[in-house]
Amino acid sequence: MKYMMLVRGDDSGDPAAAKPVEPWVEEQGADGVRLHGHRLRPSAEAVTVRVRDGEVLRTDGPFAETKEYVGGFDVLECADLDEAVRVAARHPGAAAGFVEVRALWDEEDAGTEIRRLDADLAEALRERDVERLLSCYAPDAEVFHSGTGRALRGADALRELWESEFARTTGPVGRETREFRVHADESIALGHALVRVDATRTDGTPLEEVVRVTTGYRNIGLRWVIVHEHVSVAVEGRP
Repeated sequence: MKYMMLVRGDDSGDPAAAKPVEPWVEEQGADGVRLHGHRLRPSAEAVTVRVRDGEVLRTDGPFAETKEYVGGFDVLECADLDEAVRVAARHPGAAAGFVEVRALWDEEDAGTEIRRLDADLAEALRERDVERLLSCYAPDAEVFHSGTGRALRGADALRELWESEFARTTGPVGRETREFRVHADESIALGHALVRVDATRTDGTPLEEVVRVTTGYRNIGLRWVIVHEHVSVAVEGRP
């Protein structure tokens, strides 16, 4: 289960007396507990944003005048809250200030969502649906196919690619993903797979190829999209 750890402090402490956080970051990262995190700029540099009657109101500084501040955050992957508390207790900030631990709202596993995206891609190919294919990609996605030597960027270039691919085939286009491995954190993911594509050319001859695909994904809030895709033709007999 994932937890957000907010490292809090106050202005009464002596920053020079605080223990370095790097050993904790290295230890928890090596154990796979700390997924990511970062130190924050001082609260005095914060900007507070409100919208009232459609008007955006910006105020320099934190939401409330207080000596307490959030100095940084970390996202943890722990078996349960007890483990997250033990990890937080070892953070130097727990001794200098205090650490707040909160579970992230339960959501579907990122790997499951990305595999569903891959299934949507296969279905869109089978249906020869260009717009559905494009919806699987970010508007500024970059795609490189070593078989053609083409490097493409953006929706217009991808639309041209798919339309040209469909123009040389007839009927549904099959796409089978094999050996799909996904490594994901909260906002980005990397996928590796062998993909078998089969179709029928317009002259009636079969088209079949197996390619290696390395894919970069980004979580844009409500769903994952492809931001980078590198396709290389597998060597015959050595996929």
